[in-house]
Amino acid sequence: MGELANCARCDKVFVKTTKSVCPECIKEDERLFQIVYNFLKKRENRQATIPEIVEATEVKEDLILQFVKDNRLRSTQFPNLSYPCERCGEPIARGKLCDNCTTDISSDLRHEQELQRIKRKNQEEENKKARTYFTRNKN
Repeated sequence: MGELANCARCDKVFVKTTKSVCPECIKEDERLFQIVYNFLKKRENRQATIPEIVEATEVKEDLILQFVKDNRLRSTQFPNLSYPCERCGEPIARGKLCDNCTTDISSDLRHEQELQRIKRKNQEEENKKARTYFTRNKN
């Protein structure tokens, strides 16, 4: 069941289900999407970049970027559409991170896992030494 919330865009009260914007703002986004899509589907505009789309359609850049992130405007159809990597800012066409950042993070994770494995091994060896009993020679 939905709950009452304020629209993230216009601050109106509405019943929130899955989106954080009200139905009126969703309709407005849909109208703006159609403007952008109609611009891009013309053959001469398919190579347009985001700044060129903003200039021609007067739709805000962050909304166009959201259309690309939501995969409503696909880079396979419109090759010059990209948005910045969330870590380094490099232009990407899908996901949240570029290939370099993904590789760096994966490498860091593997390194951290190796350090944890070594730490556990050393701890186990210390525990074994602590359980060893020694006897004294009474001579």
